[in-house]
Amino acid sequence: MRKLLTLLAACLWTSVASAATLGDDGLHKETWMRETFKDLREDLEEATAEGKRLLVMVEQRGCIYCTKMHEEVFPNETIAQYIEDNYFVVQINMFGDVEVTDFDGTTLPEKEMVQNWGILFTPTLIFYPKEVEDGVAGMDAAAAVMPGAFGKWTTYNLLRWVVDEGYLGDENFQKYHARMIEEGGLSD
Repeated sequence: MRKLLTLLAACLWTSVASAATLGDDGLHKETWMRETFKDLREDLEEATAEGKRLLVMVEQRGCIYCTKMHEEVFPNETIAQYIEDNYFVVQINMFGDVEVTDFDGTTLPEKEMVQNWGILFTPTLIFYPKEVEDGVAGMDAAAAVMPGAFGKWTTYNLLRWVVDEGYLGDENFQKYHARMIEEGGLSD
């Protein structure tokens, strides 16, 4: 029995330890995240060229909700593959010093840009439309914003709703999500 418990504990530890990789900045790193110059206009252009949607993830070191997303939601094969196939993901550190250039041309360190955008919680996922008008600030340009951690299927359905441009239609996300649960039986 002791060997079985030891083996089980080792398996659990390995799966938790490998679920999320931390970078030197203390933020979780995923294979589908992009290293860019954090110029949102360039990032949107590159995302569009690849047929993907721009997604900016604001996170911070030690965030328990970021950890929840990276250990419980993003490792799901369906979600990870959907992000890989459909999104160009740029990570911003809520307290970082790397310069970010907003769609309106404003250039600030990450921590000041996050403050400028009025973001209070991490993680915050900012989804952008396929095109952003010149002179529009990042938060004003967003097609959708997800502040905080949500379960697998809420996150997955939001990812799909944005790709399907549900924000342009009459069915808001909550109704879309309820319909997806009813049709597929998936809930958090």
